[in-house]
Amino acid sequence: MENTQASTNEPLQPFIPDGQPALLLVDIQQGFEDPAYWGGGRNHPDAEKNAARLLEVWRNHGFPVIHVKHNSVLPQSPLAEGKPGNAIQTVVQPNEGEPVIGKTVNSAFIGTDLEQRLHDNDIRQLVVVGLTTDQCISTTVRMAGNLGFDTYVVNDATATFPKAGFDGKHYSAETIHETALASLNEEFATVLNTEDIIKTFI
Repeated sequence: MENTQASTNEPLQPFIPDGQPALLLVDIQQGFEDPAYWGGGRNHPDAEKNAARLLEVWRNHGFPVIHVKHNSVLPQSPLAEGKPGNAIQTVVQPNEGEPVIGKTVNSAFIGTDLEQRLHDNDIRQLVVVGLTTDQCISTTVRMAGNLGFDTYVVNDATATFPKAGFDGKHYSAETIHETALASLNEEFATVLNTEDIIKTFI
């Protein structure tokens, strides 16, 4: 679909809470801090801190919070169940009563009760943060948009790693990140920054 929106530094639309918007924290796990496995070079080193800022706002307003973690089926992955890296990072540690949904594929909707949980609680709006932008964030957001949820992705509360293309060409983490978000924006979701959302509540 062609995007005819002019380039601007302002949000494409303001964040306006609709009922009980849910904050979906995807795969903010200890294992992503393992440079030996992921190779380093990650962008947005403050992504988790920004996610934590939004988490504080959500908790203060009594909005629903849902944590998602990846239970990798690859035994060598630091995200595999039973490994220390599978744990959610302390900065966004779930509070008692906040659901933690485990998944084994990129989408938080596949093989989980996430969609049913959202419908049961009359949640129509999602704000998505976490790791990694081009993998589990992108896949989850695409499905959320296709399922009819009003979905927002927080640019500076998501991050990813460098990648090599099919032809061996190297792409920086920021290039991968920006391309992934550009593909989501105005098609499956609206991309905003942390401050764009927080200022709604000030």
